[in-house]
Amino acid sequence: MVSTGLALGLTVLTLVVFSGLGLWHSRGRVGSVEDLITARDSVGEGRMTATLVASVMGVWILLSAPEAGASFGIAAVVGYAIGEALPMLAYAKIGPRLREVVPDGHSLTEYAHARYGAAMYAFVLVVSALYMFVFLAAELTGISRALALIAEVPQWQTAVLVGGFVLVYTGYGGLRASIFTDTIQAVVVLPLLVLAAIGAILSLGGPSAVYDGIMSTNPALLDPGYWPGLQFGLGLSFAILGAELINQTWWQRIYAGADSETVRRGFRSASLANGAIILVAALFGVVAAGHANVVTAGAGYNADVSFFLLLGEAFPEWLVLIVVLLALLLVMSSVDTLFNALSSLVTADLPRLLDDPTDRTLTLGARAFTVAVALAAIYVSLRARSVLRLFFLADLLGAAVAFPLIYGLYSRRLTGPGALISSLAGLAFGLAYFPDLRGYITAIPLVGDALPAADPLYLTSFAGAFLLSTALTVIAARLSSPTFDHDGLGKTVRRLDEETAD
Repeated sequence: MVSTGLALGLTVLTLVVFSGLGLWHSRGRVGSVEDLITARDSVGEGRMTATLVASVMGVWILLSAPEAGASFGIAAVVGYAIGEALPMLAYAKIGPRLREVVPDGHSLTEYAHARYGAAMYAFVLVVSALYMFVFLAAELTGISRALALIAEVPQWQTAVLVGGFVLVYTGYGGLRASIFTDTIQAVVVLPLLVLAAIGAILSLGGPSAVYDGIMSTNPALLDPGYWPGLQFGLGLSFAILGAELINQTWWQRIYAGADSETVRRGFRSASLANGAIILVAALFGVVAAGHANVVTAGAGYNADVSFFLLLGEAFPEWLVLIVVLLALLLVMSSVDTLFNALSSLVTADLPRLLDDPTDRTLTLGARAFTVAVALAAIYVSLRARSVLRLFFLADLLGAAVAFPLIYGLYSRRLTGPGALISSLAGLAFGLAYFPDLRGYITAIPLVGDALPAADPLYLTSFAGAFLLSTALTVIAARLSSPTFDHDGLGKTVRRLDEETAD
């Protein structure tokens, strides 16, 4: 157990250093609201890859990824890694197309409004904002619980420190500060993750001892054909793909890239890196199942903290300190990203809601909303006990709406009502098999008795939502007669500094 004072000291030092770097880099670079929320055309390939890697890697990789490994073994580990790599490959195609048809864009919601109209826009706004806020609250909850477990740091202190310091440099420097600190964090995080993995294996007696421990506890975890693991891993692939396609984080970075080729290559490189990182992180859970008291079912369930249970198995203090630093950098890289993404989601829509706002008004609005989001996320993280479980509900929403949202970038025939009905139908199907919140769903009059049995491995729910909405979207487009002019998107969505100048 690391002393509370030492853990707090390392936490504050890390936060001060990265906050200072973010403020220093942003000084004199944020002259308008455009600079604050898009950093348009300013990022080269190396920094693009680094920010894509750092932004997706929150402290959740030390929680939910090992949980999948501990519960369902190597098959789920591979599925998780593939699921995290797929969205980046998709964006390598989507990004250049988006820059082509909406060259002055900022957010997925303004695209949804221009392409599909008010109803689909409202649905996409709720889904995307919910997913990112849950992600943000879960990050603060995760780091608070991790430091409480490792060093008995009070949860409120960790949440306030992390949320407050990250707010300082993101509120001031916006996306530019986030991308700059992401680049440094990515360079530091990757070696730390490798060092933690090597240190864990050596502390347990080497690869042979690790293998023997898993085989003696649960040999099925090392079976790549383990059917429950395959089902769960495949379900995760659909869930993550859908969720990431409605994540404003990546839509922002599409416009931050120097050009379309930079965006394409950056997302491709990030796909490989992200898949490899998740593979390593999830394997920690498999190792933990063989060497720690991990309970994967029943009242004593603790697989969600399997990595930290493994850490507590007489590991040296230097390894624990590495994990503390790793967790801090992971949470900072994702929290600053989510602050910016949620702020830009709203700020890009303000010119449509306000009467001729000035650039100063929009900038102040973006910063004020960032503060509000930070305070709300800190509050939720302090009161939440199972916020991580909300991830799957947010993922289900993303799985239902992702394909209808993206298909409109390519199809001239898909209409707003067709996209919305396809999304809602996919969501309804997914909810019918969704195991979480089952008590609320079955309580619906006339509906509850007709529902099928829930799928505890989520495959039917996530895959069904994604595939049904996809099929209905294609059918709706085929049955529609109007044709949409994609060239008109570029005229509808304009730069915020141009609108305020008018």
